[in-house]
Amino acid sequence: MLACFIQTAALDPMLFARYASAMVSKRKAMEQDCNGRMVCIERDRLRDWFKLPLGRRLAVCEREELDKVLVNLFGFHLLQVGCLLNEDMTSASRILHRVVVDGDPEETATLVAMYGVPAALPIESDSIDVVVLHHTLEFEANPHEVLREVERILVPEGHVVILGFNPWSWWGVRRFLSRRRGPPWCGRFRSAWRMRDWLSLLGFDHELSRWYFFRPPVQNKGIMRRLEVLERAGERWWPFWGGAFLVVGKKRVFTGTQIKPRWRPHGSLIDPRIVKPSSSATHSSPRTPSARKQDDSES
Repeated sequence: MLACFIQTAALDPMLFARYASAMVSKRKAMEQDCNGRMVCIERDRLRDWFKLPLGRRLAVCEREELDKVLVNLFGFHLLQVGCLLNEDMTSASRILHRVVVDGDPEETATLVAMYGVPAALPIESDSIDVVVLHHTLEFEANPHEVLREVERILVPEGHVVILGFNPWSWWGVRRFLSRRRGPPWCGRFRSAWRMRDWLSLLGFDHELSRWYFFRPPVQNKGIMRRLEVLERAGERWWPFWGGAFLVVGKKRVFTGTQIKPRWRPHGSLIDPRIVKPSSSATHSSPRTPSARKQDDSES
């Protein structure tokens, strides 16, 4: 049967081309499916990591940083993309309508209100005021697509809040030296400056950048308590060395200004070769008859 197919394909090049195209499409679909499954597995393992002592301490620190930012962002609708904790991370926001979207809502079914993947959000364009990305870009195969989706659903002057792991920190050193790439070390750490560059390419204005959690990633509770002094020292002396960061961007929209046509005055009806009368010319008053007689007598 294979020999018959090869002979038929040799006689019919179009059949061979269609078969090759179908195989390429099938391989791409399998790769995309594998990437999606790997992302889901990594995020599931990251949820388990946030239940450990180090993950809980980081979650508390991130909750405090989010409270400082969200209290000053206003609007009608807030969207949190990805749910890693069984608690509301956006409760400090003054926006009443807050929605959580996640690709695997079974783990956090009490908080997730919508099912969807970050690269293709099932939300109308220009409808969300604030979007929160809680460690979403590190575990996505196409982070640029996620940011494009955020730009699409945000209203003009809307805000995006990105939380991520800082590669230029003790956490980045731990990831570089780690042999066992469990969560969160299996993620792709990107710096806050990289996030700012990506946002600027999409037309966002940079509003705020903050770094936090300056202690090394240690699971031991006693050591973490002894290293609390690094938090105050890090905020003052090395603020860019935090283990994680928070970046706030504002969607910039340029509105066109209508330029009215400039009306030109009509051409003059007088021939330009004719000298026009000057307004500065003085006109002498007519001489009376008595003045003429006086001039004649003097002469």
